[in-house]
Amino acid sequence: MSHEETPVPEIRVHPIKNGTVIDHITAGQALNVLNILNIPNAASGVISIIINAPSVHGIKDVVKIEGRELNVDEVDKISLISPKATINIIRNFEVSEKTHVHIPEIVDGVVKCINPNCISNSNEPVSSKFTVSTDGQRIILRCLYCERIISEDIGNHLL
Repeated sequence: MSHEETPVPEIRVHPIKNGTVIDHITAGQALNVLNILNIPNAASGVISIIINAPSVHGIKDVVKIEGRELNVDEVDKISLISPKATINIIRNFEVSEKTHVHIPEIVDGVVKCINPNCISNSNEPVSSKFTVSTDGQRIILRCLYCERIISEDIGNHLL
């Protein structure tokens, strides 16, 4: 058997009985997803992370969380860093729900404005608010107070 014919060993990720699988995460964003979900602090089950996995659409990350379903706020945050992600709810080892993330039109208290002089960064009781749009390639956030735009490294600005 030549080197070219050597079979590649298959890596298996243990199935979960109940929980969530976040699939089609933008490559390189899995650790930001864990940060959004406050993992490991907010998880008691097994967490599986696959980074840079080959896919029919290119390269993706996948996160599997045993014993936990995501809330709407968490899914909205994930959509900002991975707009093509899918959320699969697993119940009794089967996919019971599969949804694509929805990019919200406005996010409130989710992202810190990059303008240090913005009122949302002052001692005033004002939470950050951004309109959300896309240029087809990336998410664009515009601060409702100072109009500063964030379009790169959004994961680094999540609250």
